[in-house]
Amino acid sequence: MSFSQKIIHWYSANKRSLPWRNTTDPYKIWLSEIMLQQTRVAQGMPYYERFIEHFPTVHDLANASEEEVLKLWQGLGYYSRARNLHATAKLISEKYNGQFPDNYKGLLALKGVGDYTASAIASFCFKEAQPVVDGNVYRVLSRYFGIDLPINSTEGIKYFKALALKLMDADQIADYNQGIMEFGALQCAPKNPYCLHCPLNDSCVALQKGKIDVLPVKLKKTKVKERFFNYLVVLDKDYTIEIRQRRGRGIWQNLYEFPLLETEREYSLEEITNTMDTVLELKETSEIYQFNEKKIVHKLSHQHLHTKFWIVKSGEKHRNGVSLEELKEYPVPVLIAEFINTFKF
Repeated sequence: MSFSQKIIHWYSANKRSLPWRNTTDPYKIWLSEIMLQQTRVAQGMPYYERFIEHFPTVHDLANASEEEVLKLWQGLGYYSRARNLHATAKLISEKYNGQFPDNYKGLLALKGVGDYTASAIASFCFKEAQPVVDGNVYRVLSRYFGIDLPINSTEGIKYFKALALKLMDADQIADYNQGIMEFGALQCAPKNPYCLHCPLNDSCVALQKGKIDVLPVKLKKTKVKERFFNYLVVLDKDYTIEIRQRRGRGIWQNLYEFPLLETEREYSLEEITNTMDTVLELKETSEIYQFNEKKIVHKLSHQHLHTKFWIVKSGEKHRNGVSLEELKEYPVPVLIAEFINTFKF
């Protein structure tokens, strides 16, 4: 059997039952693929099911508010995916009358859709012969052929795409694409792959040369930035809380948070007291104290957020304050959501 035939044969015997595999509806495939970018299947599945329940069609998603979409997405991370998802749903609904483009080139023009996602939708829904190349595919190909080109380099990306084009089974493109990704996820796993019972083990270069643990090769990531966040949880006399919406193009765009004092290092209570007027407009405060005894280190892909929550009690009344229960309805970062779930007046 050829490489592609072995993959398809393995897939037919080992594939998982996943909800988006029981459909060729481009909306559902697109939704699942956007959600599974940089997200494990086990984590993404309940979000997929909730989105399908709330927004059964692309028109339903398009007609929702951005806040509704962000709230439902809360906890999945990489929130630009949710904003792009919403923008694309509006475009498909309004410009294309709810119909997705039926080819790779048209799909690639959609916001938030790159080569991988366009290839996946084109092959799964429209049987177009486009190979998918995701992290699982990179791993399978680099190990099987013993390729040490960095998979995140320009040269590596081009090389693996060309190799994938040569290897694909154009007549069974959907099964082949699903199969090689599933093979990478379950058989040729990142750690402790099942090489002993692998259908490709007789010709796998990495296995023969003892390179399973060093392939695929990746260029070093950019340096992690250390940031220091001080959230000021301002309670007025009616126990309502001030919240603000994040603007700009940084992390958590359009999500809600408490007034934020970002500092160049960890600050003491005295330092917070002396500098909080740079972000707050309060005439009087009755009490300030640190909520979490130890700082929380919230780790993002390229940032570590060293975070403290400071409770600031004020005798003034907020003009736009919300209650703790109302706050639970707003889309917020996981860091804030965890605080809300533990904070008691």
